[in-house]
Amino acid sequence: MRQRSIFTAVAAAALLVLASGRMALSDSLGAATPSSASAVAAATSGCGKTPTLRSGSQTITTSGKSRSWILRIPDNYDNNRPYRLIFAYHWLNGTAQIVDSGGSDGSVWAYYGLKQLSNNSTIFIAPQGINNGWGNSNNEDLTFTDDVLRLVENDLCVDTTQRFAMGWSYGGSMSFAVACARPTIFRAVAVYSGAQLSGCNGGTQPVAYMGIHGTHDSVLNISMGRQLRDKFVSNNGCTPTSPREPAQGSLTHIITNYSGCRAGYPVVWAAFDGDHTPSPNDGSTSTSGARTWTSAEVWKFFTQFQSGTSPSPSPSASPSASPSASPSASPSASPSASPSPSASPSGGSGACRVSATVNAWNEGLTEQIAITNTGSSTVNGWSLTFTLPGGQTITNGWNATYSPSSGQVTARNMSYNGTIAPGSTTEIGFQATHTGNTGKPTAISLNGNPCTIA
Repeated sequence: MRQRSIFTAVAAAALLVLASGRMALSDSLGAATPSSASAVAAATSGCGKTPTLRSGSQTITTSGKSRSWILRIPDNYDNNRPYRLIFAYHWLNGTAQIVDSGGSDGSVWAYYGLKQLSNNSTIFIAPQGINNGWGNSNNEDLTFTDDVLRLVENDLCVDTTQRFAMGWSYGGSMSFAVACARPTIFRAVAVYSGAQLSGCNGGTQPVAYMGIHGTHDSVLNISMGRQLRDKFVSNNGCTPTSPREPAQGSLTHIITNYSGCRAGYPVVWAAFDGDHTPSPNDGSTSTSGARTWTSAEVWKFFTQFQSGTSPSPSPSASPSASPSASPSASPSASPSASPSPSASPSGGSGACRVSATVNAWNEGLTEQIAITNTGSSTVNGWSLTFTLPGGQTITNGWNATYSPSSGQVTARNMSYNGTIAPGSTTEIGFQATHTGNTGKPTAISLNGNPCTIA
């Protein structure tokens, strides 16, 4: 992505934006927003329609200008199924095309690595900034976002409780602006190495927030990222703290799940020993979208939010875990969530069906596992055991805790997905390294009962 080549340009743009006052936003927003602070599940008007939109480059007239953007619709799109939707904003002098293609890292890094992890479960949008940036003058980039979202939801079936925004550097700054100005529209944001460059109109309501920043960022100092984070630590009612961050030279990262946050509004801070990049690699000063830990962590953060559920304004009853370094042999739990307190999973007749989808590259792979309860009664608390092919080692996972990282593995439910009703399906997944064998797990059982493998 030629990240180094844009460092100076980003810094210059930051100074220009600050000097010109373009960060200041008016109170007039381009789209009406619900008065409630909680998103309400609703089918968009595109549900049930034969779509006219197709994957690929698009244009729209907004704020009197023709703006371009790229849309990716899942393969085998079902117009009766509400889909998760993610806006992915590019960096200064980046483009929507690079976000969409993954640039020099290829498809494994498309949409910051989340497209591959989504396994056709998500609609992706890559907007193109004016002059390859997100100055957001007179709210034009917020209005652009509003207008694209309106167009997509009028044509496609979107889950209104599953809208997300993310981006790196200037794109991270735009994602922060979305969090401030559209807290009832977007469920959560992920800000990679951001600063307040695109404004913060509003910024008083809670939004689930994940910040990722290098400890010695030479373009946008980590103190700028901490300021963005702390706004939502306050808005979300979290307990203020100064999270532990990795020492320079350690080439590691530390993820902190803030405690005390309002239920449904977690704040996660991921600090890494590195410079200005969205794709750091533990143990190395190089960057790689294929090997970075950031994509799996952001995907885990976004997918913890269940479809059709609205955040509760009451304080969280279960504070998140204390800061921990990762990756580790057993991937950390999803933010602000802990395994089900049930000591011995029960319920269900033992009937289950499991399907797995593997996406592999060079020395790595991701795997998405769908667990369906084909029995006649509800499963309350579950453990899925399976045997990984030789040479595969789990490095990160989402929607379950995994232990150990190789051989016979047990995946245990999180606090938010421990119930599987008859006929219902829950999805989990993990990222792993491999030595050549990219096969699927074998000997799969749910709560000790063998499952049919689809």
